[in-house]
Amino acid sequence: MSFLIEIWNFLKVRKKYWLIPIIFFLVLFGGIIVLSQGSVVAPFIYTIF
Repeated sequence: MSFLIEIWNFLKVRKKYWLIPIIFFLVLFGGIIVLSQGSVVAPFIYTIF
């Protein structure tokens, strides 16, 4: 949890609020790829990339 607090403080102090959507989508796509390993959805995920 302290890692998330450090990232938030970094973004707040450096005024890098534009990084929030990028981080969000990276985490979202990473979660989709991890959860879809070996499933029926995997071929559709691989065609995106």
